[in-house]
Amino acid sequence: MEENSFRKFLKEKNADDKLIDKYIKQLKDYSEFLEKDNKVLDTINPDELVDYTEYLVATDKELVLDFLRAIINYANFTKNYDLIIRVIDISESYNAMDTLYTRIFDIHGKKIRDKIFKDMPVPPLGVDPEKKPEFTKTIMKRAEEILGEKNVIDLLSPCLHGRPPDDIPGDKKKLRRLGIDKFLKSKHKELVKRLQKHRNDGTLEFAQYIDDEVIEFIRKDQRFGHGIREGNTILVKKIPYQSKKFLNAKQENLKRFYICYCPWVRGAMKENSVDESLHHFCYCSAGWYKLYWDKIFDHPIIAEPISTALDGALECKIALHIPKEIITPYIK
Repeated sequence: MEENSFRKFLKEKNADDKLIDKYIKQLKDYSEFLEKDNKVLDTINPDELVDYTEYLVATDKELVLDFLRAIINYANFTKNYDLIIRVIDISESYNAMDTLYTRIFDIHGKKIRDKIFKDMPVPPLGVDPEKKPEFTKTIMKRAEEILGEKNVIDLLSPCLHGRPPDDIPGDKKKLRRLGIDKFLKSKHKELVKRLQKHRNDGTLEFAQYIDDEVIEFIRKDQRFGHGIREGNTILVKKIPYQSKKFLNAKQENLKRFYICYCPWVRGAMKENSVDESLHHFCYCSAGWYKLYWDKIFDHPIIAEPISTALDGALECKIALHIPKEIITPYIK
């Protein structure tokens, strides 16, 4: 580990000395763990990262989040993008089931919450994400049996994990100026431009590499990104989690696996073990879009998954239903 250079890198990112010392300690502890197998941090296989996070889960799970923050900063410092992708694999939506646990309590009470989660502690951050779908199946099956389909959808629809900050004031202003159709088109152009920059710089779009094939795949379909309008509905397609791997995969189960972002279900597609218990889980994904458009319109919309990888489709398509009186002023 290039400790001095890494310290300088963190200083330039305005990290304070206490945080820097914490990250260095985490990385030194990891290096000691690797030394037992004659391995070193700078040449570690990213797929082996989960061995250590699962070790931390077993010994002191409170350390996992700090470790992942330390390792992703070090990966950014060394430009080890494969390692960044693996950190995202492990940490993506890690709090989703904690949110569901709390939301069931808030809406339906402790007795029902405890019945649904009986003998099923939520897998903590750091557990191999491909172990999570079996947990999800059990919880969703119990939830639907106890609460019914509509209540389960209502629990999932607000999204279980939130989304990064959006420029809501800026997008509202642009929407008023352009109208909805030109706004959606401009957002797609912005997306393509951002992907082109990632390609040119060799950097990641979230957890994936970008090349000409990926850009063309996304450029030719405006539904990727913010979508297109049909009447009072905006139709959106999710960009695959790993677009290049999706395009290259030959087996349909692997294509579906590479489409999906959610570690709580995606492993089931890889293993061909999806069942009806997971049928409604993509309302959470639809809710990710709802969070944005509710703020844009200052009015709740209805977000509905139309076709998803969980259902066996080779795309994830979401319908965003906007009340006529809300969207009409923006149709120009």
